[in-house]
Order: sequence, then structure tokens, then C-alpha cells
Amino acid sequence: MKLNQSVYIMHKRLPHSPVLLLRLVGLLYLLSACSTTHQTAYFQDLHPGESEQKVLHPLEIKVLPDDQISIIVNSRDPQLTNLFNLPILSQQIGQSSQVGSSRGVSGYTVDSQGEIDFPVLGRIHVAGKSRSEIAAFIKDELITGNYVKDPVVTVEFMNLTISVLGEVNHPGRFDITRDRMTLLDAISLAGDLTIYGRRDKVMVLREENGTQRTYGIDLCSSSQMYASPAYNLRQNDVIYVEPNSLRARQGTVNGNNVRSTSFWISRAYLLTTISVLVFK
Repeated sequence: MKLNQSVYIMHKRLPHSPVLLLRLVGLLYLLSACSTTHQTAYFQDLHPGESEQKVLHPLEIKVLPDDQISIIVNSRDPQLTNLFNLPILSQQIGQSSQVGSSRGVSGYTVDSQGEIDFPVLGRIHVAGKSRSEIAAFIKDELITGNYVKDPVVTVEFMNLTISVLGEVNHPGRFDITRDRMTLLDAISLAGDLTIYGRRDKVMVLREENGTQRTYGIDLCSSSQMYASPAYNLRQNDVIYVEPNSLRARQGTVNGNNVRSTSFWISRAYLLTTISVLVFK
């Protein structure tokens, strides 16, 4: 009803000159196109060869309680290092496995105190440490205790993930397989934002010290994005992309129609009225 009243008012107020009307329609089209570009472009404050943005120091993924990690010790004497390795699952079912690979290897679950129970060495505090720090500590303990002379320690993540939800092409949960993951990495894994995703309102939900904290990030501003503490992701982070106003206005009547029937009737009436004004 409001749309019909708007069309009637426009019919009374718009100039009846076809040339002026065509110019007005063209101007509205250009403004709409500029608005769409402004809402969908990333890094609008960057210019190739001219812009430099300071990025926060890259943060390595740190192990937290309830995380699972695999630790494999190798040396020239495999029988000696077997004392420090958990059973390989593929060997338990009669299959062969590759030495030094974490695939099929039982993992250590970090307890609430941030510790794991490592063979021979006993309880080791690993919470708050990166993979390289854990590997260096275990290697030093093995050499100092004269258990293994030339150990090679490999630490891998097992259940560390991040989740991407909202207006992305492939939402879901993704594994963390390296020491550093950024927000752009997560968006790439999810297939980028859809055309309906708000680039200026991406939220990162993170649990910190027993509380849920939400960070807002504007992908249109590189300076704001790189300066955000949530640019470098942690395990269990949830990235949510909010839909824009166009997606929010879209409704379904029976699950198949993108918009209601009254919307299309009103739009057809508006286009018909504009056509009549042009040819008049």
C-alpha cells in the first residue's frame, strides 16, 4: 500500500519531459551501481604500489586445555624411540604405517591443568606453548636425561578447528594444520563471501578466560582489519558473516518463491508507470 502511494506521488511530482525523466532514471541507476560497488569491494583504502598497512606481529597457535596433539620421536635407533611413542592405530589392526607420520597415531589430550602424561618423562606442561616450543622442550629433556642422543621430535595438531558461518559460499568447520591462521585464510577456506554478505560487519566470536568475546571487523578497511586482535585466529574461533539488507528483505512464501507475490505485482506496477511517463 505504501509503495502504491509512493508511485502516485512520484507520478504527480516528476517532470513530464521524457528527456528529464530519462536523465533521472539514469542517475538513479548510476547511484545504485556505485552503492553496490562500495558495499562489495574489499580493502578500499589500499592502492597498489602506494599503500602500506602495519600488521600485528604474527601470532602462533598456542595449545590450550582439551586440545589434542600428536608427538612422535624419531632417531637412528627406532627400537629406542618406540618407548616414547604412543601405539600407531594402523599397526594395531595389522596395517603398515609410515614412520614419522602423525596419520593414525594416538594423540595426547591436554587436561584441565594444561598437562599431558608423556612416556618416561612423565607429566609435561604444554598449555600456552606452540608446536615448536613443545618439540624443543621434549628434545632437550631426552638429550639431558641421556634417553636418546639424536632425537627428532615432531608435534602436530589433531582436533584444532575454526568455524565459518553466515553469508559464505561454503560454511563449515575447518582444521588448523599450521602454526598461524588469519581471518583471510578462513574466508578463503569457506569459498569467500557471497554477494549478500556484509563486508563491513564480520564478527569473530572467541572464548577468553571463560567469557565469550565478540570482535567486529570491517573487510572494507585494511587498516582496521590488520589492527584487530582477531585478525590472527585461534582454535575454536567462530567467524560469522552478517547478511546485507537485500538478503534480509528476501522472504519466502512457500519455500520456492524468493519474494512474495505482492512484491512482484508492486514492482510490475512501478515499471509500468515509469514506462507510461517516459512515452507520455
